Amino acid sequence: MTRWLPTLRTATPEEGYELAVKLARFAVKLTQPNAEVRDRLRPEYAGDPDALIAVSQVVATHFATVAAANDYWRDGA
Repeated sequence: MTRWLPTLRTATPEEGYELAVKLARFAVKLTQPNAEVRDRLRPEYAGDPDALIAVSQVVATHFATVAAANDYWRDGA
């Protein structure tokens, strides 16, 4: 199996945020592996403000994890 997440280390906060989004998207893909179902459901949550806020909360949680793993970028960028 290919390692999709070799590390949580990133060079910059921006890369860390991109990784946080990737983690959130991958979780959805693992939870609902059927792309057709995901595509069918997307319009339902794409216009739902509560769902969009929930997505932001998930990404924020992942970003906090990535930031901690990077010592809040103190030794780099």
